[in-house]
Amino acid sequence: MELLKDSLLVTGRIITIIPLLLFITLFMGKRAIGELPVFDFLIIVTLGAVVGADIADPSIHHFPTAVAIIILGIFQRIIANWKLSKRKFGKLITFEPTVVIQNGKFITANLKEIRYSVDNILQMLREKNVFDIKEVETAIIEPNGALSVLKKPQKRLVTLEDLELKAKSSSISFPVIIEGKVYNNVLQDFNVDENWLKRQLAIQGYHNIKRIFFASVTRDLELHVSLLNERDIIIPPVRH
Repeated sequence: MELLKDSLLVTGRIITIIPLLLFITLFMGKRAIGELPVFDFLIIVTLGAVVGADIADPSIHHFPTAVAIIILGIFQRIIANWKLSKRKFGKLITFEPTVVIQNGKFITANLKEIRYSVDNILQMLREKNVFDIKEVETAIIEPNGALSVLKKPQKRLVTLEDLELKAKSSSISFPVIIEGKVYNNVLQDFNVDENWLKRQLAIQGYHNIKRIFFASVTRDLELHVSLLNERDIIIPPVRH
């Protein structure tokens, strides 16, 4: 009997709390769902914890939970308005954009600062339909963790019909060196070996593989290299 009573109580809480949670989420705005900056993420996590505890534990009083949800929604809305009106305050409660690639070269210091790996960035590039780092003029990790990519001018989208050109195979590159480690299985797939790789690196003036942060090769055996701690790279001053 007690189990049935608790089940009915939980069902009633779900029926009453979900509409309230929906209303508060809509009240907070599309931004809280679509972008998830740091503060909004914390608010949503807190909302989830409050609602989860209320639904799972019948001994918790229901009314204070509803009040907590309303207060959290109002608090988030106030902070969001402050961020819009006071930019300095907004910067204090979120991350700055971080440039991770400039002119086809990884900015290794920035990657370490935000704790992103090469694999993370390569995956995010592929999700942007970028399969060759040489095509990238600037890539930025936004405050919400998403990647924004600006392709080099010659790689930006135009139609073949506009240029009156015939289609050719797409460019895709494959990592052969990551953080000084050579991926021999990739070289074997291209029917070349590490000696070939060293010769190509020497032609480009690279003699120490350990200094190479990232290198990739295309099906046409074109090699692209990004050094550890690249010098002479002008990083654009991207800010909020």
